[in-house]
Formats: sequence, structure tokens, C-alpha cells
Amino acid sequence: MKIPRLFAAALLVAATAACGNGAASGNTDPEQKTIRIAYQAFPSGDLIVKNQGLLEKALPGYRITWTKFDSGASVNTAFVAKSIDIAAIGSSPVARGLSAPLNIPYQVAFVLDVAGDNEALVARNGSGVDSIAALRGKKVATPFASTAHYSLLAALDKAGIKESELTIVDLEPQDIQAAWTRGDIDAAYSWLPSLDALKKTGKVLVTSRELAAAGKPTLDLGVVYTAFAAAHPDAVDAWRKAEAQALDLIATDPAAAAKAVGAELNIGADDAKAQLAQGVFLKPSDLSSDEWLGTEAKVGQLAQNLLSAAEFLKAQQKIDAVPDLATVEKAIYVKGLPSVLS
Repeated sequence: MKIPRLFAAALLVAATAACGNGAASGNTDPEQKTIRIAYQAFPSGDLIVKNQGLLEKALPGYRITWTKFDSGASVNTAFVAKSIDIAAIGSSPVARGLSAPLNIPYQVAFVLDVAGDNEALVARNGSGVDSIAALRGKKVATPFASTAHYSLLAALDKAGIKESELTIVDLEPQDIQAAWTRGDIDAAYSWLPSLDALKKTGKVLVTSRELAAAGKPTLDLGVVYTAFAAAHPDAVDAWRKAEAQALDLIATDPAAAAKAVGAELNIGADDAKAQLAQGVFLKPSDLSSDEWLGTEAKVGQLAQNLLSAAEFLKAQQKIDAVPDLATVEKAIYVKGLPSVLS
């Protein structure tokens, strides 16, 4: 699949803007003490790190900026433009980013969460859809190039439905809610917090937890621009430790975690606690296991997970080519593991 003209133009504009302000190349200089972080508004430890200023406390000599993005596709665009250094992004967009034509030079350095019931396919009440098979001829919305998009394609594939048998439209989560309210779409695959609003007037057809059990897991990952990691390894270590501290808070003090996440999502602590409960959060010590990132001695199975996602996307004609396993393994940042998180 070639890059659409509008997308290519967006990349050009973003790249020009990034280079024009002089920030694009500065963060590969060890003396340039700035970190540009892309975050997304879904319940995770990343929002705790932001809310409590954990990274700012750990790196008082750095100027840290946080910019909100609505989807993994826009995060990838920003990485291509060299306008961010660290980001929260789904595993499917990462698989795309590591594949042709994007070939983004970034590395996965953290697992924020494993998608569970916090991402799901929901049919709107009154749409006449009560099963995945009933989506034929219907209009379904999802953010393109996201984990939700990947999971939607996986759900259709599992049900034996061709993409051409329905209309899939590209909408960001907040736009999905508006289209849902107007009755413009019949179903949507989205994530929290917008997912909760859809559930109030819809029926869940399948969750990402169920698809993971069927062999199509998705995750939210923390990635870092490779050149930035090379120039600022200590800053990357501080960021990983801050994210690990947030995971510990989710596990040991759910009330405090919910308060921080709720403040970032502009929802009540009780709602935030319920949303956090729908995700799957690893222990920091789990990250260096064979199942996930692995260690400096041996890269973990996350590399194979991303490769499998790329192979599926290639079969769906969403990317041009699949990288080899060695390339994906190099894109797993295991420097200092397991000791850096122990």
C-alpha cells in the first residue's frame, strides 16, 4: 500500500515544521536537555507519570513537554517529522511504523498495558446488528492504523467477513461519539474513555481481551526515538523507572492511581478506577521476562508479537512489506534490563 497523497503531504508539512524550529535535530545532541513526549488520553500509568510529574522530578535539569495525540497514526506522523522523542502508542501502529513504507527508527522500551476489555467492538442500539456476522452492509467506525483498527480486521477475519462487505470509516474516538449520537454509524471499535459512552447505548460484540485469547493480542507501548535513546540513555532509564513507578501505584494504591488518571481524563475517580480495571497491567519485573521485552542477553517474545501483527497487516494489504525478525528484535530497547527496573 502506498502512502496516500494527503498523508504524504501531512508528513511533509510536519517534517518542514519540525525542522524549521530547530528542535528536530537538537534532541539527538547529549547537551540538548529537552524531552518531547506524546501521550494519549487512555487510562494508563503514562497519565500517572504526567499528572504527578514523576519524570520532571527525576530529571530536574530537563525541559519536558507533553503533547496530546488522538491515535497511533498521528504519533507515527510526528515521529516521521522528528518532532517527538518518546510516545505512548499501540502495538499495531508500531508494527506499521517498523514496516515499509514508514520504516520509523524507533524502539519499544516499555509495555504500558495489554488491551483487555478497555477496547471493544460495539454495535449501536437500533442498528439491527447483534453479531459480527450482521455487520455485512453496515457502516463501522474506527481510528485507522490503531490497535482498534487491527482488532476490527482480526474480528472480521475470524468471522469470515471480507472488508469489502461493509463500510469502514476512519474516525478518531471523539468523532466516533458524535457520529454515533447522530446515527451516522452502526458500530464502532474504540477504546476508553469513549468506549464507556458507546456501551451505554450499544451492545458489545467482541473485546480485545477475547481476540487476544484467540491469538490476536494488542498492547499499548512506550516507544523512544532511536537516536534520542543513543544520545540520552540516562533520560530513557529515568522515564522507564517513572513508568514502572506508575505501574506499582496501579497495583498497590488503586485509589491514588484512579485520582491521577481521572484528573487527566476529566472524569471522576470512581469512573477512572472502573476504566483502569478493564485493562491488563504488568508488574515492572514482568517486562524483562521472555514473554515481553526480554533482556540484553535475549530479546523477548514481544518482537514476535509485533512481527505477527505486521504479517497480518501485510495480508490485509495495509503495509507494503514485512520486516524480518532480526530487524524487529533490534527495535526492542532492552538496554539495562533487567537491572534498570529491578
